[in-house]
Amino acid sequence: MIVRQQDRVLVQGITGRQGSFWTERMQAYGTRIVGGVNPKKAGSEHCGVPVFASARDAMDQAGFNASVLFIPPLAAKGAALDAVEAGAKTLVMLTEFVPVQDVMEILAAARTHGCCVVGPNTAGLVTPGECFVGIMPGFNGNIFQPGRIGVISRSGSLGTLLCLNLVRAGFGQSAFIGIGGDPVSGTTMREALERLDADERTDAVVLVGEIGGAKEEEAADYAAGMAKPVVAFIAGRASPPGKKMGHAGAIVMGDQGTHASKKAAFEAAGVQVLDMPSGVGPALSAALAG
Repeated sequence: MIVRQQDRVLVQGITGRQGSFWTERMQAYGTRIVGGVNPKKAGSEHCGVPVFASARDAMDQAGFNASVLFIPPLAAKGAALDAVEAGAKTLVMLTEFVPVQDVMEILAAARTHGCCVVGPNTAGLVTPGECFVGIMPGFNGNIFQPGRIGVISRSGSLGTLLCLNLVRAGFGQSAFIGIGGDPVSGTTMREALERLDADERTDAVVLVGEIGGAKEEEAADYAAGMAKPVVAFIAGRASPPGKKMGHAGAIVMGDQGTHASKKAAFEAAGVQVLDMPSGVGPALSAALAG
């Protein structure tokens, strides 16, 4: 789930407006785009790469190990299964509002075929100085700089804000992993944390969570045994119980998924919880010094 410059990336939905816009920016930053998919435009060229009828055709003719979806919700399952069954090792599902039953079918197929799914409803992945896959502004030097802090976020906008504050504080990122805001997702916060814990380029991790679900509590269980320092920010402190806030997963039910429960879990694990994103620099400096 950490992308590298040598990864070969397929863009499903490359000829659409968003697919075209972000493909050009990924290419300019160094992402190795090997082709795109649009059955109606197969055999043509777009953004300087060939367009294929399917991911299977792309695998046979160009070869890829990662695919990113710029595909509408109701067509996302077919495109995702096409990529998974073709042999993709990483699937970045940007699409929001994918039906839960479709997501579950995709994840079952991914487990069978050994594919890591990031998302749905993710902003993508960034490895500063190398490449990015998705819709995060990896090319913006005010937000992303090469460094040794891993960032995991359910929210693209909050993740961007934390990365901006990291750079302003003099830190860079080893990797950004956007796990997505949906309640059912391919990569959990704990799984992303385990990956960064094992990454030799990462010295510390920042977690960007929000109310709803149990992803933060699960990550806290793992963080309790880590040697690398972990700092967290949880959005939604003032959100009223029982009301959906933003992401599909950001709803509090009773005492579950509250800001208080997540904060308590992190603090019990030795993770400092920030009151504001702007406090990430001093918190990391203190954690790394200690």
